[in-house]
Amino acid sequence: MSLELLGLVGLLVMLVLMGIGVPIAFAMGLVGFLGMAYISGWPGAFDILGQTPYSISANYTLSIIPLFVLMGELIYSSGISEDLFDASSKWFGHWRGGLGIATIMGCAGFSAVCGSSVATAMTMGTIAIPELRKHGYNPALATGCVAAGGTLGILIPPSSAFVIYGMLTNVSVSKLLMSGWLPGLMLMGLFIITTTVLCFFNPKLGPSGIKFTWRERFISLKRIWTILLLILIISGGMYSGVFTPNEAAAIGVAVAFILTLVLRKFSWSNTLYALRMSATSAAMLLTIVIGAMMLNYFFTATRLPYVLGDYIANMNVPIFVLVAVIVIVHIILGCVMDSMAVIIVLVPIIFPTIIALGIDPIWYGVLTVILVEQGLITPPVGVNVFVIKGVAKDVPLSTIFRGVLPYFTAMIVSVVLLTAFPSIATFVATTMK
Repeated sequence: MSLELLGLVGLLVMLVLMGIGVPIAFAMGLVGFLGMAYISGWPGAFDILGQTPYSISANYTLSIIPLFVLMGELIYSSGISEDLFDASSKWFGHWRGGLGIATIMGCAGFSAVCGSSVATAMTMGTIAIPELRKHGYNPALATGCVAAGGTLGILIPPSSAFVIYGMLTNVSVSKLLMSGWLPGLMLMGLFIITTTVLCFFNPKLGPSGIKFTWRERFISLKRIWTILLLILIISGGMYSGVFTPNEAAAIGVAVAFILTLVLRKFSWSNTLYALRMSATSAAMLLTIVIGAMMLNYFFTATRLPYVLGDYIANMNVPIFVLVAVIVIVHIILGCVMDSMAVIIVLVPIIFPTIIALGIDPIWYGVLTVILVEQGLITPPVGVNVFVIKGVAKDVPLSTIFRGVLPYFTAMIVSVVLLTAFPSIATFVATTMK
């Protein structure tokens, strides 16, 4: 058996293991370990098994993730997420579908201080869905806009997905994080347009709400200054080169903690819960990364990614054909795998092809994150959908999946726009200091 064929067999075995319920991290780690044992013998495989967990756990770059999760938890405990939804609803709630628009904008605002799609969907779902249902919104639209809006959590910085992508590809994490701003705002706009169009043709989906006075609207803005402060410190610091991503994450946590004191929202129970959640999220993600790195050692030894890259590069296919194939592969895997697992499995395989074709790795990173966002709302393993199901227990899963379908279409439109105008993803990164 040639090494390239061995790599393909290993990939198929890994997918089978995942299909029968083996945890993703262990499926990847087992295939990588046994594959390296076949290639270099048991001593070499055990060396990798001993070294990989330490090298990943000691990786300085990955310390960003638990810090951003901790910052999001502290912000949630301070009640700022409720202020975001309240301000948005006062400005847009009187439109058709206005509360849905407010929900999407609230998701975007919370994404800017969180970095997790699941946490964004859970937080905003808990706040928005009861209000949407109370004002007579159709259950499909009420749950669908929150599930889709929650996906912005890994596109608008801070983003754990960009951190993992940067670690796998040696691309600047600062540039990746900042490159998510324009595509994130574009996708938010497409979600808002989708909601508006749906309610225009069927007003019963999202009836108009109460119209507040201009004075009440401007007063509501005073309560969201904390979000603007965090965005200015984190994104502004990274864009100007004052902070590294790790320093920005640490400073963000410090500012979030100070805000809980200033707003008189501090409590030991909330702080301990935030610490526990950040530690749990970090441990789960590090376990997946450890398994993925063992798998990557195996793929590198078989030279499968490079052989595939050379083969595709020599085919001289148009860029839109390659993008279409990448989209299809991501959608298929996103139906059965966690978003982070899709990034960790596919990026090492596809990235050599991207480099061989001369495609900007920043652009591909943004494309990858948008594609794995789609997996968060596609059956049967749409994580955000199941999160929203936990909030709206009386709404059937089929109704929630029906509600996210228009927003899934909006994501496809964003991929088309990103392919037609690559500067949407690369402009901010090219202007950074």
